[in-house]
Formats: sequence, C-alpha cells, structure tokens
Amino acid sequence: MTPARRDTLVGAYATFAFFTLFAGQFWRNLLGWWGFGAIALLVVAGGVWLLLSQRPAWSWRRVPKSTLVFALIATASIAWSAYPGSSALGVALALVTMFVGVSLATALSWNRIARALAAALKWILALSLLFELWVALIVRGPVLPNFPDFEVTGEKLPMAFYWSRGLLLGGGPIEGIVASRNLLAMVALLAVILFATMLAAGSVRRGSGITWLVVALLTLALTRSATVILAGLLVAVALGFAVWARRVGPERRRRVYVTALAALLAGVAALVAGWDLLLRVFGKGEDLTGRLDIWNAVLGMALERPWFGWGWIGYWMPWVPQFEDLAVRKGVTYLQAHDAWLDVWMQLGVLGLLAFASIVIGALWRSWFLAVDPPMDAVGHRLRHTAASLAPLLLLVALIGQSFAESRLLVEGGLALLVVIAWSTKRGQWLPEPMPAEAPPVPAHRLPPEADA
Repeated sequence: MTPARRDTLVGAYATFAFFTLFAGQFWRNLLGWWGFGAIALLVVAGGVWLLLSQRPAWSWRRVPKSTLVFALIATASIAWSAYPGSSALGVALALVTMFVGVSLATALSWNRIARALAAALKWILALSLLFELWVALIVRGPVLPNFPDFEVTGEKLPMAFYWSRGLLLGGGPIEGIVASRNLLAMVALLAVILFATMLAAGSVRRGSGITWLVVALLTLALTRSATVILAGLLVAVALGFAVWARRVGPERRRRVYVTALAALLAGVAALVAGWDLLLRVFGKGEDLTGRLDIWNAVLGMALERPWFGWGWIGYWMPWVPQFEDLAVRKGVTYLQAHDAWLDVWMQLGVLGLLAFASIVIGALWRSWFLAVDPPMDAVGHRLRHTAASLAPLLLLVALIGQSFAESRLLVEGGLALLVVIAWSTKRGQWLPEPMPAEAPPVPAHRLPPEADA
C-alpha cells in the first residue's frame, strides 16, 4: 500500500470513528443494537489497525498516568460492585472507548485529529439538518426510531422517545440524527470551536470554513439548548483569558490569573443572586427540567457508598434494579445522573472521583499552557503561535461545561475526546527532547501537535 493510500485510509477511519463516537444514537436508531454493535466492533478493529499501520513511538513519560489509574479503579470496582455482570459490561465499553481515543491520539498529530473531528462533525450537522428537513416536509410529524427499545402501544408516548419531533419549520428545537437537542447542540458547539480556530489558523479554505461555521451556529440556535449555550459562554471566557495571557507573556500573567479568580467568584455570586432570572431567560422550571430530583436521588445513592461507590457502569443500564426507578420523569426513565461528577462519585466513590478529576485537571493544565505559550519543535526552535493550538483548551472547556448538566463526558464521544486531549497534550508536553544538532530530521508523525499547523 502506498503512503498516500494509507494516509487516505487513516483519515477516513479517524473521521468514521469520531462520527460513530458522537452519533452512536444515529446507528442505534437506524440499525438497532445489533447493527450498532457491528459498527462499534469495526471502529475498535480500525483502532488496532491504526496502531499497527502507523507504529507510533511510545514513551512512558508521555503517558498520562491518571487515565490508567482511572481505568484500573473502574476495572477493580467489578469486585465490589452491586451489579458485577453489568459492571463488567460497562468497564468493557469504557475501556474500548478509551482505547480508540488512545489510538487516535498516539498515531496522529493534533492537526490530523482536528481535521478528522471537523469532518465527522460536518457529516453529523449536514445529515441532521437534512433529516430534520425530511421530517418537516415529508413526514410532517414526529418520527420514532427504526428499532425502538420500548413497547409501542396505542397510548401516547412521551416526546423523549421520538427520534425527531419535526419542529424545524417552527424554529425548533431540533434533535437531528443524534435524537437529542442537547447532544446535537454539543456537536454544533464543538464544530464552532474547530471551524473558528481552523479559519483563524488558515488551515481551511476561507469560503468553506465560513460556510460550515454558519451551519454550526445555525444548528446551535435551532437546538435551543440552554446547557450548551452556558457551556459556550464558558468557552468564550476561556478564549478571552487565553488571548490575554498570550499577549502579556509569561512574566506578566499574575494579573490574568488574579482577574480570572475574581471573575470566577463574581460569576458564582451572580449565578446565586440571579438564579430565578436565569431560569426565566432559558425557560427552565425551578427543578431544572427534573434535574434536581435526579441529583437528589443520585446523591442519596452516593452517600450510601461514599468511598468506593456502587461499581462502574458508565451509562446506566435499564435492567439493573438500582436504576430502574431512580430517575423517572413524565413516564421517561433517564439513564444518567445529568452530572458527570455526581455520576462518577456514585459509581466509583471518592477514590474514582479523584482519579477522574486528575484526568480533567491534568489535561486542562497542559492544554492551557500549550495554548498560551509558543511550543518548541524537536530541535529546540520556537514555533509561532497558531490559533489551532487554542482548540484543545476550548474543546475541553466545552466538555467540562457540559459535564455539570449531562454525563456524556463518561461515555462515547465525550470520554474519547477527553482521552484524545489528555494524551495529545501529554505528547506535546514531552515531545521536545534534547537532540544533537546533527541529528537526522524527525519524522512528521513525531513532531509536536502544532508543528504542522
């Protein structure tokens, strides 16, 4: 196989993997669980092929140990789980998801990862808008999945069971192929970040970049997702501080950090003081669309086993007795805590929560300094700042913002992208090593993530 042919296949696989990770519900609604299982096995097999074909260089120093510790704790929790069989399945799903993230992060440069992720998000956005247009113009009513995992009777089903409610022509909210306005909104927000940074870095044609940026913003507006809009505000704040830190340089950043801390405290105070106004602006009830009841129920479970938790399960499985009636609202049984941090505490206790927080904090720390400081190439030369180097930080802030209202950071696209950022930024941290001046050129796949921007 020629190098050009292999590079094409690598890019196609990475795009397909990201598409499946962020649009898993599309495959489940279209093909059912067995069809989705076949797609998932294909993605995992592709990850093995990617590592074998690219043969990335490995170094223990370039491995974020927190991800391994978290995986070890989740696996060990099978031993004390209240539902060991389901825990084993949940651990297996988490491990293969993390494996795909690791394979992408170690075999590809950051710029290739960003291009593949952007391509996958384009497919999701385009198919979602076309799907919603078809539902609105042809079906003219709500559409159920092809393979529902509930019994369809003559009784009126809750709207949460539908693939799409067909509200595009009314201005939304729309659910797209992912069957959830919050998930589609998150895809749109990630796309906005990628398209904007790629445009600023000049790594995409201007006309194409602007077009897709408009599509992503339009989709975000049509979802009407309050949680993702708030996550987007956090991204905007992070961008502002990162740009400020770049401009002042390392020697004068104390004022940046002091201001950031003050802004955080002021934001919390404003949130508390203006809580009722915020709920009215976003059209939310006092129970945050049922989230308060879910949080209270999950908190009660967490307090029963505070240190080691009930056992890892990831996305709750409906046949597990502990979750059958834990979060029920308007006839719908929700299978997540709607808060990733509370979910981890309930499943793995304080021990697992600390390990998971270490992954996020470590990745955030490294992505911050990769964003604000010019990296060095493999022979010690400073590289110019690029807008593309902001992407890991902003993507991670978006994931963190979502994690306070959704548990998607623990499964599928959220978990995989977290691992990709954690491992990619760790490679960026350790890749510039001392080399003799007469050393041979470094292969392209060994260069730091920003080197080919």
